[in-house]
Order: sequence, then C-alpha cells, then structure tokens
Amino acid sequence: MLDPKDEAPDYRPALVICAYDADEEAWDPVEDLSGEPWSPAGARTLAVAGGEPEGLAAVLSAHLDDRRCRGLLLVGRTRRSDGFRLQIRAENRALDGGGRLDETGPGMARATAPVAEIVRALGEAGLTADASSESEDDAGSYLLYRVLSGLQDGPDTPAIGLLRAPEHEPDAAVQRAVKAAAQAMARHFSPLPRSRAN
Repeated sequence: MLDPKDEAPDYRPALVICAYDADEEAWDPVEDLSGEPWSPAGARTLAVAGGEPEGLAAVLSAHLDDRRCRGLLLVGRTRRSDGFRLQIRAENRALDGGGRLDETGPGMARATAPVAEIVRALGEAGLTADASSESEDDAGSYLLYRVLSGLQDGPDTPAIGLLRAPEHEPDAAVQRAVKAAAQAMARHFSPLPRSRAN
C-alpha cells in the first residue's frame, strides 16, 4: 500500500503519520515549497489524512501489512491533560463507546512504540509529556485498538503509538512534538533489506 511514486528505490523504512481528525490542521508534513514531506533520519514519512474512522482503520492496516512500513504514529488531541500524552493502551470498545468492538478480540491492546524514549524526546524538545494507560472515548483509541489487534503475527512487529496534544496547543508545538516522537521511533528502525525494499 506504500506510495509507488518513488522512481529511485528508497531503502529507508516507512513511518506512517496520521492526524486522524479530519479537521486537525496542526500537523503539516510538507515544510517548504519542494512539496517533499519532512522525514526523520533513517526513515521516510508517509502522511495519511484523517477521515472516517472505519475507512481510516482499513487504510492504516493496509500500510502496516506492507513489510516496508515499520511504524505508525497516530496524532490527536486530549481534553484530559495540559501536556502531551502518549497513550500506551486501547480498550476493546465500539466507536460509540457502547459494548465491545470485537466480541472475540482481547480486552485491551498495548502500543508497541518505544514510549519511554518518545516521552524523553518530547522533554528534550522542551515539551511537557507523560505516558498514560487511560483511554479516551474517541477515534484515536478506536484506531489504536483496531490496528494493534489486526497486526499479523511475525518477528517484525511495527512500532505503533498514539500521541495526544493538549486541546488548545499551538500548531508549532504540535509539529515539534510529532517530529520528536517520529525521530525517537525511527531510531529503532533497521534499514530495509534490498529484497524487501523492491
């Protein structure tokens, strides 16, 4: 599902970044007139636009099924904290909050991103941040559970995390936080074998 536009082979692993709320404009991966999205060292970013959660979950899962994709960073907002928050788990709940999303699925799924390193990176970027196991009843928690519970078994589990920004945090701070989190995640990615990158 990765974007096939690249003419020259790119052997960097991919990191999908998705601000899942369609109205969220704080994260813009294109920083200059080149039209090229920002990428952390050692990885390339793929921006996925927000949208309707069911369809978005399918798009994100398709990216994660591609073994060139090594991570997913979901980006959203929180009303429960004045600082940035890494949500480290998501509960098996339907999008409307009533009942289970998956009757046979696990009751909870844990994020696979390097949470402690991301929190540390946010602090080094001058941002207040913590990790929380508290879910919020929104599309972010729904998407986190859906993609984690739908992962294929295998040795290369992608890094998946949910970064929440305070509700009224300015765009510049959100962009700084996303970059710090993405860089912390990308440090764990190994280069793609050439056979996998083709």
